[in-house]
Amino acid sequence: MLPKLIKYVLADSPNSQEVEISGWVRTKRDMKNLVFVEVNDGSCFAGIQCTFDRGAGIDSGTEEALAVLTTGASVNVKGKLTASPASGQAVEIASFALRILGEAPAETVNGKSPDLDVQAYPLQKKKHSMEFLREIAHLRPRTNTFGAVARLRSRMAFAIHRYFQERDFHYLHTPVITAGDAEGAGAMFQVTTLDSGEIAKNMTAGGVDYTKDFFGKKTYLTVSGQLEAETYAMALSRVYTFGPTFRAENSNTARHLAEFWMVEPEAAFAELEDDMALAEDFLKYIFNAVLVECADELKFFDAHVEKGIIENLNQVAGAKFTHITYTDAVKELEKAAAAKKGIFEFLPRWGCDLQSEHEKFLTEKVAGGPVIVTDYPKEIKAFYMKLNDDNKTVRAMDVLVPRLGEIIGGSQREDNLEKLCNRIIELGMKTEDYSWYLDLRRYGTVPHAGFGLGFERLIQYVTGMANIRDVIPYPRAVGQAEF
Repeated sequence: MLPKLIKYVLADSPNSQEVEISGWVRTKRDMKNLVFVEVNDGSCFAGIQCTFDRGAGIDSGTEEALAVLTTGASVNVKGKLTASPASGQAVEIASFALRILGEAPAETVNGKSPDLDVQAYPLQKKKHSMEFLREIAHLRPRTNTFGAVARLRSRMAFAIHRYFQERDFHYLHTPVITAGDAEGAGAMFQVTTLDSGEIAKNMTAGGVDYTKDFFGKKTYLTVSGQLEAETYAMALSRVYTFGPTFRAENSNTARHLAEFWMVEPEAAFAELEDDMALAEDFLKYIFNAVLVECADELKFFDAHVEKGIIENLNQVAGAKFTHITYTDAVKELEKAAAAKKGIFEFLPRWGCDLQSEHEKFLTEKVAGGPVIVTDYPKEIKAFYMKLNDDNKTVRAMDVLVPRLGEIIGGSQREDNLEKLCNRIIELGMKTEDYSWYLDLRRYGTVPHAGFGLGFERLIQYVTGMANIRDVIPYPRAVGQAEF
């Protein structure tokens, strides 16, 4: 039988009933006859205070354990649940038994060999920098900040599945290893079983002979599950993927990861307007869910990470999203740039992708809330997006939110075989590499649309965490693949 979690003990009425909890020591205070130990098991933000009264009599084993107890040690505590006289929580445990399950020494302990040495527990009760905590990513979930991030991440993932399942979207597992580039951008990690010596040995006049490789062809880690999702949307009508994706961009910034999770719904018989409505409804649902289900975590982030997060989430969840075309958005940006010199680091002009500073300006200054920008130039968007009648723009949409900028990118997909073939050739890609994808336009083609949302970008927005590497358990970025 699993032990009762502290979050449920804290919610119980105190009737001097006997309880037993297990967790990790956050603090210990020794005041003559009384010893106060705060224990947290990660089930909620708060720990529970365990009070040991030497005057009431505790056994010698518990006394010995209290004498050597340190921050970070894992313990099992037995006692009676009583009303707490201290402010901050309603109950505490009048404890009579303590067992140390695992020590966490405050000073280095040398073992019989270097492998058995135990360094001082690094998470002592003091403020630690985010850089330091990334170096001990295996221990950082025990801090308030990263425990809160982990719980919030879990609840948001569940809310995402709940949203799509309630709307008859089928959860689809798309492959992690692929032979094609879904975005056509080329920033992909190659997968091979050939070592450098074998690659040199198998070199031919045309390059590496990949018939000697595991899959018999050049393969990569996926950048998106979208193309495969489209094949199932053409059979099941509504699907979504939620899994890891990979980008080999050499971007060492607070906004980029080499491995991250993507949410990608795809719906048949849908056009751009349906896609925009779905994206807006989805974001509002997720924000409302986190406001209710992660209230304690959000209060912490609002107080200690970025002030105003809760207010901002409530505003976005209750807002009507403004719609604006890319062309009109650029006009607004150009007007602002002309009125105030130096307002933008990157001067806006038609044909260029919008920068983060432009996106924030559109949400915070032009619309005063979330914005959906549509109809981008085809040159800056992916090959699969449906061409507009002007032959210059595509039926794409980006959802922008205050504080962040782009949070969702999507489009209506090109369902015309000839136009899609022309676009692939135009971009210097090979139609034979996408023959299976083109079959969707040969056999029973329908209008369809979808979008992609980076899960870590969403968590970063909700928590206010400054660096995206701090909202994923083990970040993978340029020069970083520890653990």
